[in-house]
Amino acid sequence: MEVKNTVEPQPDTLGISGLLHSVINAGRDILARRRKATTDSPSSDLIDKCKQLLHHRGEASGLALACEVIDEYRALDDPNKLAFFDALSEQFSVDSEAVIAAAQQYQTSTTSEHLSELSRAIEAPRLKLFRRMNMAPDATPTLVKMRGELLRLCKTHPHLKVVESDLKQLFISWFNRGFLQLSVIDWQSPAAVLERIIRYESVHAIKGWDDLRSRLSDNRMCFAFFHPTMPDDPLVFVEVAITAGTPAAIAPIIEKTNEPDDVSELDTAVFYSISNCHPGLAGVSFGNFLIKQVVKEVGKRFPLIKRFITLSPVPGFAKWLTAEKGEATVEELRTLAASEGRETHDRRWESAVAVCAHYLVNERQNNLAADPVARFHLGNGASLHAIHWAADLSERGLKQSAGIMVNYLYDLDNIEENHDAYFDEGRVARSKTVNRLL
Repeated sequence: MEVKNTVEPQPDTLGISGLLHSVINAGRDILARRRKATTDSPSSDLIDKCKQLLHHRGEASGLALACEVIDEYRALDDPNKLAFFDALSEQFSVDSEAVIAAAQQYQTSTTSEHLSELSRAIEAPRLKLFRRMNMAPDATPTLVKMRGELLRLCKTHPHLKVVESDLKQLFISWFNRGFLQLSVIDWQSPAAVLERIIRYESVHAIKGWDDLRSRLSDNRMCFAFFHPTMPDDPLVFVEVAITAGTPAAIAPIIEKTNEPDDVSELDTAVFYSISNCHPGLAGVSFGNFLIKQVVKEVGKRFPLIKRFITLSPVPGFAKWLTAEKGEATVEELRTLAASEGRETHDRRWESAVAVCAHYLVNERQNNLAADPVARFHLGNGASLHAIHWAADLSERGLKQSAGIMVNYLYDLDNIEENHDAYFDEGRVARSKTVNRLL
């Protein structure tokens, strides 16, 4: 996979864009003439237009109609979005009678034609509608935001889950690894991209342009995945620090307070922040591809690197510990970390780290690690390398994990073996240090 140094427009973008808009304008003329010729007044109802789009055959007029549908959806307020989603769940669902008839027909005669008819019957018309909506320029980001809205609404309107699931099914193919472009984000990247990096950073907040410049200079790098339909909008990005040895706290990395004088001492690549940028792409896996690709790219740039490691949060630990031991116990640990830090002589920190090791290794959700960050890295084939007390004393770090952070080690010789052992046997690869904690 080619790695670009900056995000650049694709060749002939303006020519393609101009051609597309000329087709859309021609399609609008066709629609206007047809609507003028009909005895009925043209419908202003978005659902009616969706039904028209679903059965439309003309390319130019269909493209123009897709633009209308997308534009009208974008203009909806929250109550009308909910009404729109309700209609999608009710009026664009599978016809159960057609499915039964097709299944009976296939049972009687198992021909390829009958199988095709059955396949068409079991696909909800919503899927075809979404594909046709996606013909419109810039429709893909709108559909991604649509799924983000649906995920939020599903908590209180569970019947919308079928609509959200259909979009996820499409996104898994639309955002296939083969379509993704890995790019280096640097100070020369477009301003729109840099602004989004600041806004999307979800692990360690970027405090303005000076902070961003610091994270993109010296021994710091940033890599992001982009999709051709969203060329200035990263899907996921990872921030990397080249350090001397394995880090045990986040502040020296962010503030660059522990930099070696001799660059020959730099032997470790640290992935210290991974941010998924779009809620609407939740569950569409490409973060694991990002890590593995970045390992290769950093290795090319820094051939003396000996280890690839993370410094990761434990976002589910405090919530789990509160359920197990009570809020008072967690508050004691937060107070201890905030007031005494890593220099404390209070032995409770050792117990907290040991309990965190148990949480990461043994606590499961659907047979996978209960902690979402652990689930991500262990599923990628990393091993649980070390657990650090008072490593993140930010408000967020204290709230999520009483300040505890974790190193996950990406050993290139063992990634695939660790991955298989985790999913096939439920075994968490871990260091001797972590074993002693357990």
